[in-house]
Amino acid sequence: MMNPTQVFHNPHPYALAVSPVSDAPLAFHRRLPGYQPTPLVELPELARQLGVGRLWLKAEAQRLGLPSFKILGAAWAVYRALVERLGGEPAWTTLDTLAAHLAPLRPLSLAAATDGNHGRAVAHMARLLGLTAQIFVPAGTAAARIAAIAGEGASVTVVDGSYDDAVARSAELAGSHCLVISDTSWPGYEDVPRQVIAGYGTIFAEVDAELASRGEPPPGLVIVQMGVGALAAAAVGHYRRPDSAAPPRLIGVEPTRAACVLASLRAGTIVSVPAPHDSIMAGLNCGAPSLIAWPLLQAGLDLCLAIDDHYACQAVRALASAGIAAGETGAAGLGGLLALRELPTAAAAAGLGANASVLLIATEGVTDPAARARILASNCRIDCVAGRVCAGEAS
Repeated sequence: MMNPTQVFHNPHPYALAVSPVSDAPLAFHRRLPGYQPTPLVELPELARQLGVGRLWLKAEAQRLGLPSFKILGAAWAVYRALVERLGGEPAWTTLDTLAAHLAPLRPLSLAAATDGNHGRAVAHMARLLGLTAQIFVPAGTAAARIAAIAGEGASVTVVDGSYDDAVARSAELAGSHCLVISDTSWPGYEDVPRQVIAGYGTIFAEVDAELASRGEPPPGLVIVQMGVGALAAAAVGHYRRPDSAAPPRLIGVEPTRAACVLASLRAGTIVSVPAPHDSIMAGLNCGAPSLIAWPLLQAGLDLCLAIDDHYACQAVRALASAGIAAGETGAAGLGGLLALRELPTAAAAAGLGANASVLLIATEGVTDPAARARILASNCRIDCVAGRVCAGEAS
């Protein structure tokens, strides 16, 4: 059975008294091998079909050698954690030079919990810097994602439980010879995930620069995926600054099977939603918002949508028709837009219509080819569950 789309409408989003967005993460990313801004693609035919004026897609299928935006947060957070452990920022020109400065810290391991992309990014940084990595994944993680993490040289442990259980296992390793690099936070552990959020800011800085270079105005509506809320928090931090003259409306999207942000917004405080968190949007299968992301989400989101998996499946197919290869999590923003079109009151509150300029972020490429193949081979009208994708009639 399909679950109805859930909506939380924030009647009073407001600008935040936050520090000016630092350009340090972007400057750091520019020093990494292979850096270049990811494409900002306009999709006019899809915009026409959806009844919006402009539709922009920031395509993160290839980012610094990996198929996801997650490397932006992981790389910056790893770097800042290492600088703190070293006691100061070393002089370096290449990653090999930086790795040499880490000799006094060895043996040193990086640990993380993940549904796939964040852990692979942490493992990737460990490999580039000559460190080891220990990555914990929840039960049911796709074999292709586990293989990709292991391919970075990491030790991968499958936890008999949820993503939150994997987070708890990784946190146990923190110590003098292990740095935990998490994109979620808990009491006493806040700096690393704060740096992860800062790293994601590069996406929105690139969008600003690209639109300005084309002589285009900023988007009026930004839709972002939410797991623990780190990417959405980065969007709020970027667009809800006090100096923002005309901030866009911000919409967060999460699965109905893991709608922890929406449940927390309704409660007015952080709450956990019980497992199983088994959405096909695997990167969003989280039981509770990040502690440090939460104030930004509560203050800065205009709308929160919890969508069923069939919208993500439809979005994967729609993007494929437009020549964009995206995974289920990567397509979730478009899935939210598809769901929003069926909710007239929420759509009106979001300013959706013929004059709307919408920004989506395809946060990942194809990280589970088998799942995507099943999606493209079905009509996506029934239920989409991890391991049982799109059990509809063949198209």
